[in-house]
Amino acid sequence: MTKMIQSLSRRQALGALGGGAVALTTVAARAQSTAVEPLTTITTPRRTFGPDAQPNVYFWDPDLVSVDDKLWGVMQPNASIERLWTGARWAEGPAWNSVGKYLIWSDIPENRQMRWLDDDNHVSEFRMPSNYSNGNSFDRQGRQLSAEHLTRRVVRYEHDGSITVLADMFEGKRFNSPNDVIEHTDGSIWFTDPPYGGQLYEGAPDAAGGPSNAAGLLNPRLGQPPEIGDYIREMETATYRIGTDGAITRVATEEDAADPNGLCFSPDHRVLYIASTGKGPGDTGPGGNGEVIAMDVGDDGTLSNRRVFSDCMVDGVKCGPDGLRTDVAGNLWASSNAGRNVGYSGVTVWAPDGTLMGRIRLPEICGNICFGGPKRNRLFMAASQSIYSVYTGTQGSGPA
Repeated sequence: MTKMIQSLSRRQALGALGGGAVALTTVAARAQSTAVEPLTTITTPRRTFGPDAQPNVYFWDPDLVSVDDKLWGVMQPNASIERLWTGARWAEGPAWNSVGKYLIWSDIPENRQMRWLDDDNHVSEFRMPSNYSNGNSFDRQGRQLSAEHLTRRVVRYEHDGSITVLADMFEGKRFNSPNDVIEHTDGSIWFTDPPYGGQLYEGAPDAAGGPSNAAGLLNPRLGQPPEIGDYIREMETATYRIGTDGAITRVATEEDAADPNGLCFSPDHRVLYIASTGKGPGDTGPGGNGEVIAMDVGDDGTLSNRRVFSDCMVDGVKCGPDGLRTDVAGNLWASSNAGRNVGYSGVTVWAPDGTLMGRIRLPEICGNICFGGPKRNRLFMAASQSIYSVYTGTQGSGPA
């Protein structure tokens, strides 16, 4: 297949990519080969992204794909996409610390958090175990917030190094597996609670008889602390708000946004965006449709005016959203999981009215994103096994 793809013209090869899974299947069938090498995001020249890569980028980076010329107003013409590090099993939850000038992220299956230093590109293990943390962010006081799969809770790391449990139960029931977490300007903390941590790879399945271990064949205690193994999923998927007084409120139900994943606010914090992804382990509810839901945020923290912001379809390909961030102009940046549709994973960029502006192609599925750097104009992308970045012509709207 590799030789066949290389023999195509650039236009023909890109056309094959643009046709998604159907075109790739056709090419593979013609090749009659059982040895299939994954394609890079561009076929000619074959590109590498690492720090030792040969020069291969010109104005503009060839993996910035414009659908609307507005994209060029938020990108930087002489900045290329860079792979900063690779070595994760599944990278998630990037967050930028402005004081320390470092990026943290979760490597969920490895039960650790990693840190990249801006001054010398040094990467080291930041926290292990991390309780299979997923989403991370920093509040406006510089304290780290983390959503933990294993313990099914949301925590905050204080300045003195202690840990505060912000939420572990709602109305007497334990959460499923908190996924992503952010702070509102009023000081409240918002987080999503899908079921994705209820599995061996990214946390622990339910105790025997629970939805993700109905037959009781899995032993959730293996390799875990002694207090782990008795949890059983008790609630629907939902989105929650922790008030400054500690009170927890369910602000969006499963009907509003099933299987909620990443979330973020508009720059004025009057709109909440939620990535409604898809069914997870033990999920018996409706499941998300791989779309971004928008809702208005009231002064009292309630949500209203639910609407589908985007179905995340690009060229007939579902670019499933996960992590979300907005920039200061209100544009929404969403990580893209296009499955086997090579060339469509990465990041999609949407105008405030839901119009697709363009996308950033990556050679790996992108799980989550954040803006960072001293000027908050650098987009960091946690993509499967690697961390990528690209400088933009705008700034992120939040601290992390």
